Amino acid sequence: MKAIIHFDVAAVVLLLILLYTVISRKMTKAVPDKIFISLILITLGSSAADITAILLDGYAVSPEGTEALLPALYCSHSIYLILHNFTTVLYLLFIVSLTDTWHKLKNHWILCSLFWLPITVITLIIAVNPFTGILFYFDDLAYTRGALFPLMYAVAAIYVVTAICYLVCHRKLFTMRKMASVVAIAPLLAIAMIVQYFFPSSTVEMYANALGLMFASMTVQTAEETIDSFTGLRKYSAYADDMKKNFVNRKYFTVILINPINFIHLQSDMSYDATTALLKDIAEKLRKVNRELKLHARLYYLDRGRFRVVLHGSYRGETETAANRINDEIKKKITICERDVELLCSICVAKCPEEIEDFKTLMSFGADFHEKIKYTGLVMHADDIFGQNQFMLMSKLDDIIEKAYVNHKFQVYYQPIYSIKQKKFVSAEALLRLIDDEYGFVSPELFIPAAEKSGAIYKIGDYVTEEVCRFIASEEYKTLGLNYIEINLSAAQCTQDGLVENILAMLKKYGVSPDSINLEITETAAAKSHSAMEKNMQKLSESGISFSLDDYGTGYSNIKRVVSLPLRIVKLDKAFVDEMNNPKMHIVVKNTVKMLKDMKMEIVAEGIETQSMVEQFAALSCDFIQGYYFSKPVPEDKFVEFIKASMQTA
Repeated sequence: MKAIIHFDVAAVVLLLILLYTVISRKMTKAVPDKIFISLILITLGSSAADITAILLDGYAVSPEGTEALLPALYCSHSIYLILHNFTTVLYLLFIVSLTDTWHKLKNHWILCSLFWLPITVITLIIAVNPFTGILFYFDDLAYTRGALFPLMYAVAAIYVVTAICYLVCHRKLFTMRKMASVVAIAPLLAIAMIVQYFFPSSTVEMYANALGLMFASMTVQTAEETIDSFTGLRKYSAYADDMKKNFVNRKYFTVILINPINFIHLQSDMSYDATTALLKDIAEKLRKVNRELKLHARLYYLDRGRFRVVLHGSYRGETETAANRINDEIKKKITICERDVELLCSICVAKCPEEIEDFKTLMSFGADFHEKIKYTGLVMHADDIFGQNQFMLMSKLDDIIEKAYVNHKFQVYYQPIYSIKQKKFVSAEALLRLIDDEYGFVSPELFIPAAEKSGAIYKIGDYVTEEVCRFIASEEYKTLGLNYIEINLSAAQCTQDGLVENILAMLKKYGVSPDSINLEITETAAAKSHSAMEKNMQKLSESGISFSLDDYGTGYSNIKRVVSLPLRIVKLDKAFVDEMNNPKMHIVVKNTVKMLKDMKMEIVAEGIETQSMVEQFAALSCDFIQGYYFSKPVPEDKFVEFIKASMQTA
């Protein structure tokens, strides 16, 4: 007898261990988790019923067996068969839950009816079997299969095949690893069913089910991949996966985006344990709001203090209340390590797909929406920050950039730079512009960050360098009397392998002298400088190319880094210009200029729009003036006309 039931016993042991690990890992809250636990319990119950039925069968055919055992025999076998058939039903439900497509089934009563029809029919047949014997019966108390016994295997096959087909239809929602893991359960079950059908005494089906569930638990139900260990909330990878499914499945949902303003500052000023305590406190406040308002929302912690709250279906109507409650909770000061801490967060409500219609736009918008608006302490709405047209543009930026590059829609504009000492225009800054056929002018503030993320910035950068070199090499340029043209380098380009070789090769191709160009880096890039960037700058500087620092004074400056870089020119940020009427700012600018001049650096005042501004910065001994007072950035032909006209009036 032991030889007959040992597979079922092994299945029970495996399932109990699996149930313990799933619960201990707290994989119990999401719908797939609940169905997975139900699948474990049903399989466990089926294994226990099979063991009971086998033991009763053995006792029934022994000398002690009597007709009085028949009710118990029918009951144990019927319970086993019902639970056994429901394992395949739950397997299909598990697949549906992983794809997050419940709304599609609920809205189609025909599909729902077809879904439940096979299991309902076979359950009814099992229920009446003691009176009909069409599935199984007992001949002299010996278990015997009936004429319709294969029907149960046919029903199980229907659900397994449907599950595989459903999975294949929604394969875009899975990684290859997860896809393979879930699909692998099906052949395991199929082989076990075939073996047990032809060799009834083997009882390997439940053991195969247990092995399949163990495999799924290790590959699909992995808490380590979805749950943040500190906050207990779902992590970035889970958020990205869930949002992608929402858009693919055309679900209506609302995201409350919570981005911190001062988290990096707090993090640098607090210990590791204190920072963790802060994150745990915010997470608990989100749970509190979710619990008290009964939102059934999904909570996520991404990184760098960013949280997300996602509401579906009928709960979307509670979004406004929830967002305001969350805002109030987060504003409350908390005490960590005997210190009062106040986390300032920009909170924005985004309705999808009404306001944000695709996954890429949601992720891009959520990354930095707080940087595009002034912090007010109030809950904002996505459509108040960007218009619908701009959301659509953001979602297509990668395609727009690629199309612009292929179809030559990028243009290099030039903004002249005026020398106060020489009283003439001596250089210009090359600025990239994108004019799309559908969206018109696309701001560099949008397409440059997008190009950096996608990697397109490298070929765009090469395009600008080549255009500038071609212009400098032209006969027309030689008549303008300019000393050099400034070319902007993005932070990504500064650390690019092969940057030095690419630029020097371009200069050689057009016969342009290295001192005819000036490479401009932003202060943000300088603040993040590391060995690769410094090495590139040093090699280019040794080749005769000069460097300027743009946006000086925006708050990222590290004087030690600035001094260590081979810079010849520093460009004062427009923020200095805008605040010059403030006496304190005037003192700051005056001393900043003096400090830079003492370091033998040349200074450009940017954003100059009036004659009085020109006079103010001239009085401070700035070397160059750049701004709309003289000219906005213009295409190459207009720039040539402007410089020639200025030479005639000089």
